[in-house]
Amino acid sequence: MEQARQMLQHHFGYESFRQGQTQIIEQTLQGQSSLCVMPTGGGKSICYQIPALMLEGLTIVISPLISLMQDQVEALRAANIPAAYINSTLTAQEVDETMQLASAGYLKLLYIAPERLESVSFLQALSYLSVPLIAVDEAHCISHWGHDFRPSYRSIQKLFTLWPQKPTVLALTATATPAVCDDIRHLLTIDEQATVMTGFSRENLALSVLIGENKERYIKNYLQKNKQEVGIIYAATRKAVDAIYDTLTRSGEAVAKYHAGLSEDLRMTEQERFLKDEARIMVATNAFGMGIDKSNVRFVLHYQMPRNMESYYQEAGRAGRDGLPSACILLYASGDVQTQRFLIEQTLDEARISQELAKLQTMVDYCHTEGCLQNAILSYFGEVQEEPCGRCSNCNDGRTVTDVTEDAQKVLACVVRMGQKFGKTMVAQVLIGSKNQKIAEFGFARLSTYGILKGKYASKDVSNFIEFLIAEGLLAVKHGTFPTIYVSADGKEVLLGNRQVTRKEAVTVRKLVDNDPLFEHLRVLRKEIADEEKVPPFVVFSDKTLRDLCDKKPAVLEDLRQVSGIGEVKFDKYGKRFFDALQSFLEGSV
Repeated sequence: MEQARQMLQHHFGYESFRQGQTQIIEQTLQGQSSLCVMPTGGGKSICYQIPALMLEGLTIVISPLISLMQDQVEALRAANIPAAYINSTLTAQEVDETMQLASAGYLKLLYIAPERLESVSFLQALSYLSVPLIAVDEAHCISHWGHDFRPSYRSIQKLFTLWPQKPTVLALTATATPAVCDDIRHLLTIDEQATVMTGFSRENLALSVLIGENKERYIKNYLQKNKQEVGIIYAATRKAVDAIYDTLTRSGEAVAKYHAGLSEDLRMTEQERFLKDEARIMVATNAFGMGIDKSNVRFVLHYQMPRNMESYYQEAGRAGRDGLPSACILLYASGDVQTQRFLIEQTLDEARISQELAKLQTMVDYCHTEGCLQNAILSYFGEVQEEPCGRCSNCNDGRTVTDVTEDAQKVLACVVRMGQKFGKTMVAQVLIGSKNQKIAEFGFARLSTYGILKGKYASKDVSNFIEFLIAEGLLAVKHGTFPTIYVSADGKEVLLGNRQVTRKEAVTVRKLVDNDPLFEHLRVLRKEIADEEKVPPFVVFSDKTLRDLCDKKPAVLEDLRQVSGIGEVKFDKYGKRFFDALQSFLEGSV
C-alpha cells in the first residue's frame, strides 16, 4: 500500500487514507469485487481512482450523473491524471475521438453513462480494450428496492461477458438499506464478506428540523446572517423553486435555479454559475446536485420535506463534502406531506406507490422525533448508535419552553365551533377577528371564539400556531381538493383540560463561520485562477485547503507541502501564487 499512499499524496495532496479506503483499495488490487458503502463526502472516488492508476489498462466508471462525470474528470485532469467521459453531451465525433484515446492507451479512467451499455456497437468497441476494473457509482440505482431505481443499470451485467476474464467490480453508494445492499451484491456477484461499510454518520454535519417556521422569513434571515457562505435550497416542486428564486433575486442575492422545466442549456448555465461561485445560492428540485462534486457547500436548506430518507440524506450530504462544519436544515410544514403524496401518486407506477408512501411516513416520523436526528437516520439504514450525536437540533435544543395550553384550547374550540369543515387560513381569520366577507356569510362573527386572539397574534402567526398544533397531533388534516382541519383525540384531551401544551421559543438563526479576512483574500485568488483555467474554484483548492493554509501560515514556500490538499502537482501549479498572496496579506496587516 506504500505505492498507493505515495500516489495519494502526489496527485491529491493527502498524507493518509480515510477509514475504509485502505481495505477497499487492497481488495480491489487483489482482484476481489467489493461493495463500498460510505456517506457522501466520505471519499468513495479515491477507492477506484488510486487502483486505476496502479492497474494495467483502463478503468471504466459507470455513473448516471452527467455533472459528476464532468466535475470529476476536470478534477482528475487538474491532478495530471488522464481521464475522459462519454455521455449524451458529446457529439458522435467526440465519442469516436475519446474511444480512440482509450484504444491507444492514453486514458486511465473512462466515465460512461449506463444508457451507453444498451448500444451493441459501443459494447463491441469496449470489448477490444483492456479493462481490469469496473466501478459502479450510485450502485443503489441497480436495485428495485432503491429510492432511485434505473432500468439502464441492469445493462451493467452485459459488461461481464465482454472479456475472457471478468473484470473486478467495485460497487459504491452512500445510501443503501440492508435490503438494497443484498440486491446490489446479488446482481453484481459480490461476496457479502467483501462489503466495506464505514457508517452513515457525518461528524461535520449539524442536522436540524424546524416545524411551524415562516419559511420565507427564516431563509432570508439565514442568508443575511451567512452572507459569505455557499448553499443549496431544495424544494419539492418547480413552482416552489421559481417562487423562492424570485424572492431571493428581488432581495439582491446572487442566486441560480435548477429544475426540469428549464431548457437543458439554461440548466447547464445555471449549474456552471453555481459551480464557479458566480451564484452563491442554488435553488433547486432534487434533480439538481445528484453528482456535483462541489466541496464548499456550507449549508443545505430543505424548503419542503423530501419524500424519503434516502433522498433527504443524499441531498443534505451535499453540504460539507470537504469535512468542514456545515448545516443541514429541514423546514417542515404539514402541507409538505400532501405535496409529496401527490407527486408519488402522479409519477410512480402502482407497484411502487405503497412502498414509497411507507417511506414518506418514515420522513414524517423523522421530522417529529424528539430523539437524536443523526441516530434516527442511522437506524433507518440499519446501523445502531446508542450515543446521541451532540450536534443536531434535538441534542442541542436549549430554547425556552412556554406553556401555550390556553391559546391551544382557544384554537381547538374555534375549530369545533366552525364545524371542523374549514382550512387553517379561515380558522386563523376567525381567531383574529377578520372582516372577510366569507366570515360574515358563514355567520362566524357571532361565534364566541371570533377575534379571541386579536391583538396577541398576527394572522400569519396564528397560521403558524395552527401548523404547530397539527405537528403536535392535536389537530389533524383531512386531505382533499380543499384540505380541512379537525380536532384529534389528543386535541380533545387538551380541550377537556387533561393535557398540557408547551411550545419552544422561535429558532434563532446562527452564523456558521466567523469572517476571516485572510480566507476571503485567498478565496479571491482562487476564483481568479479558476476563471483563468475555466474550472470551478474547488478544482483549484477546496475550502478545507484554504482554511488549513490560513491556520498554518507557512513562512517559506516549501512548507506549503504540509498543507492538506496540496500535493506535488498542485504545489507546482499554484504554490507560488498562493504563497505570495499569503505573505502580501500578512505584511499588509502588520
